Amino acid sequence: MNKNEILRYLRTSSKVEDERLFSLIDECVNEINISASPKTLHRIFDCEVSDNKVEINGFTFESQRLADTVMGCKKICVFGATLGTECDRLLRLYASSDIAKTMVLQACLAAKIEEVCDELENELKAQGLTIRQRYSPGYFDLDLKENKKIFEMLELTKRIGITLTDTYQMVPSKSVTALIGIEND
Repeated sequence: MNKNEILRYLRTSSKVEDERLFSLIDECVNEINISASPKTLHRIFDCEVSDNKVEINGFTFESQRLADTVMGCKKICVFGATLGTECDRLLRLYASSDIAKTMVLQACLAAKIEEVCDELENELKAQGLTIRQRYSPGYFDLDLKENKKIFEMLELTKRIGITLTDTYQMVPSKSVTALIGIEND
């Protein structure tokens, strides 16, 4: 994992030479490498984009920013990704005994799920697809409730074990859903 990215999540500079911090990061990265079970699921759908809506497979996503992001795209990748339940267990374990380690672990897990999402984007690019920036429910004007539509489209609970709470949060907590516009088809 990229230490600079982890330090960014910790909101500290990579110029800080804190031996304890770097040791803690290494320790957390090692635990994550043992515990994480990354899984992704994606599908590519046709889409229609209007001023403030994106229609995908019979579902309407209302968001001006999403529509602006994917304007001109005729296809869209819808995906889910998770690090698995063991990472949540690690967080719970340290939350009650070591707050510093919990904070570093949170940052490392955030960097790891981003790495998993970046790998999926790289797979799409390797297929010759030109993609736009990924866009997730909960960002800007795309309501977190839109996760429900993505879960229905992809059957994320059944296929990769992510569940959605009544408040539209994902379990395991280090999970992501997103939409990526595809410029060429």
